[in-house]
This record gives sequence, C-alpha cells and structure tokens, in this order.
Amino acid sequence: MSFRITGLDPRPYVSLYGLDEASLKTHGVIRVMATDDTGYPERVELRAAHRGESLLLLNHTHQPADTPYRSSHAVFIREGATTPYDGYDEVPDVMRVRTLSLRGFDRHHHIASAVVVDGGAAAEAIERLFAMSAVSYIQAHYAAYGCYAARVDRA
Repeated sequence: MSFRITGLDPRPYVSLYGLDEASLKTHGVIRVMATDDTGYPERVELRAAHRGESLLLLNHTHQPADTPYRSSHAVFIREGATTPYDGYDEVPDVMRVRTLSLRGFDRHHHIASAVVVDGGAAAEAIERLFAMSAVSYIQAHYAAYGCYAARVDRA
C-alpha cells in the first residue's frame, strides 16, 4: 500500500521569521538555536536542524477537528523553511531514528487504531494501519515527548 508523508505548510509561520524576541513572545513563540545536529526535529522540511540553525518553538494545532481528539503541541519550525517535505513510500530520516506513536484516525477524526514503533519499522506499521478500512489518515508523533511529527495519507 502506497503512502505519503507531508511536513507542515510553512505559510502560517513565515511572518514570524526574523522577528525580535519581544515580538515572538506576543505570539507565544520562543526562538531556539540548535546546539547539535540531532535533537531538534524540524516539522516543515522533516529533517534534523543543524547546529547553529535558528528554530521557532511554537504551539501547532495538529488535530483541529471539533472532536474529543482535538489537539495541539509544541513543534520546531526552522526559520527560513519554505518548502514542506512531501515524500512517497519513504519515512524521512528524522522520523526513522526515533520511536514513533502512529495514530490512525477515521473519517470522523476519532482514533481507530494506534501503535508505538521504532522509526525503522514505521513504513510497515503505516501499511498495517492503512490495511484497516476504518483508518482514513495517520498522525505520527515522537513518542518520547509526544510532539506531532507529520501527517501520513494514502497515496
């Protein structure tokens, strides 16, 4: 079964790029400088930020449906990111190296099934979830911190 993983649309965040700290604070955003090449998973390009890159730490509503599952969490957006990741039948490195919680939602935006997997086994787990007719789409989260990682759709 073919699947598609997409990063966040950067357009809602572009106006925040380059703002001073006081202006960011009025939006509930914190600027963070990556201190290493692995600990800052960026959500637009779906890659690990590189040491010295500037990231915006902000709250993103990843499940906007008006259901009990409505949810948001903190995510990193790289300042300057303009092109979202869009990949077919492959799991980006930033997700493959982490433990993931894959949450399969139905057409009513309720959880139909969920699994926790090593990122290296994510492709197979995605295929198993999509084999269930009730699963319309999947949200991937980084299991340790619970942060939203990416959306997965049937391709």
